[in-house]
Amino acid sequence: MKKTAALKAPAEAPIAAGEPDKRRFADQAYDTLESMISTLALRPGAPIVEADLIEHTGLGRTPTREALMRLVASGLIVQQPRRGLLVSDIRLAEHLDLLEARRVLERLIASTSARRATPQQRQDLLACAQQMIKASEGSDLGAYMAADQALDHVNHAACRNPFAVAAVIPMAIQCRRFWYAYQHQGDMSEGARCHLALAQAIAEGEPNAAAAASDALLDYLRSYAQAVIA
Repeated sequence: MKKTAALKAPAEAPIAAGEPDKRRFADQAYDTLESMISTLALRPGAPIVEADLIEHTGLGRTPTREALMRLVASGLIVQQPRRGLLVSDIRLAEHLDLLEARRVLERLIASTSARRATPQQRQDLLACAQQMIKASEGSDLGAYMAADQALDHVNHAACRNPFAVAAVIPMAIQCRRFWYAYQHQGDMSEGARCHLALAQAIAEGEPNAAAAASDALLDYLRSYAQAVIA
């Protein structure tokens, strides 16, 4: 597997004395591998070389293996006889079905976040959305996607529904990967505006408005996907 120097393991936060927080390390490994898949640093069909990924994450064998297991369970990595682990393909024919399922989950997450988010989470959502606006104005895809991922993390924590979050995360990663693969047909400015409307509705504590903003975002993603598939 070709090494990508720009990809670095997330910085480790300080931990309390005693046993290391292995769950946190596994989450860091998962976030790193997710970014590698969604940004096409690990391209569809690419073989998974565990030793290389351990080097990329810098977090050791156990957290990296746990992250790989989660990615297999979500369908982002597949295991094939005699070929081992491979990054899953982008299936254009199935992408609209994915968006249809994602719409239901994102609507639930958005409306619930509008009710349950803390004041800090509401501020953080707005900050992430503003970062997306700024990145779109500068045509900085890397910064745009980083802010998009950060917004998702806050939104998912704010909704406090781990079942909905677990179901939607693989879909969100597939959508990011789709964007990277077909970015020339996307409109970052429109995507950023949709995310800002969503963040504002959640920040204002308006569940119905948040659900409507989520639907508008998925409408945009669907129209974008249809343009790619056509």
